Amino acid sequence: MSQCKRLGLQCYSPKCFFSLFVFSFKPIIQYIDDQFERYLNDESGLNRRHIIDNRVHCCFYFVNPSSHGLKPLDIAFMKAVHHKVNIVPVLAKADTLTQLEVTTLKRKILDQIDEFGIRIYPLPDCDSDEDEDYKEQCRQLKNAVPFAVVGANTIIEVKGRKVRGRMYPWGVVEVENPEHCDFIKLRTMLITHMQDLQEVTQESHYENYRAEKLANGGSIKHGMENGGDYSDKERELKQKEAELRRMQERLARMQAEIESKKPQHIQNGDLKSQDL
Repeated sequence: MSQCKRLGLQCYSPKCFFSLFVFSFKPIIQYIDDQFERYLNDESGLNRRHIIDNRVHCCFYFVNPSSHGLKPLDIAFMKAVHHKVNIVPVLAKADTLTQLEVTTLKRKILDQIDEFGIRIYPLPDCDSDEDEDYKEQCRQLKNAVPFAVVGANTIIEVKGRKVRGRMYPWGVVEVENPEHCDFIKLRTMLITHMQDLQEVTQESHYENYRAEKLANGGSIKHGMENGGDYSDKERELKQKEAELRRMQERLARMQAEIESKKPQHIQNGDLKSQDL
């Protein structure tokens, strides 16, 4: 019996970060670099057999369907990270477009990717001895890039079947129907090429980061800054907690000073009414 290997995959969808960081993608780049740095530290340590791989192996970049192609921000982001992570372009909200519009927009996005020299994740070629069905699957996956997807979090009933999709006055869009969108193809790509994504990260993106760091004379840090094994968010939270404690102590001292300045009969609650 062949041995099975359990694979883990880190994926990121950067569009959600833009609203949080006011259209700044620096936190995303910082996060990717932090995972490389953490892996580099673990790899340089003594316990190398039990390294947890938290590197980002895949980045789904969702393109706005109403933008008629890539915006300058899209191009700037992808060029900033294409040497750090495997980019998989995804056309969002495909149900807002006709089939002809989807095909036209896909072609334009690919032309812009070639024009601006953006490196996206290249689906590997099939070996000559591979099964014909697998070759056909790979061909369909390559032709589907960028994947046009539809999202839905509701289950609806269609002709006696329960499906995940969206209900419109003119009909139903099924998320897992290959005739409606490329969600199945995107999921198949991720599962089928999961190990290849990790290998590209290891052999290309991580080695580039490691070589660049060594070339710049960067020392390998064992542990995080300030002597603690904390992430940036944890460190910021601890700083806020310390500041809150200082404010509470300051308020307590001020209250103690006010109490000490009160007249003795007021402190003892022995305030007598004056005689008229």
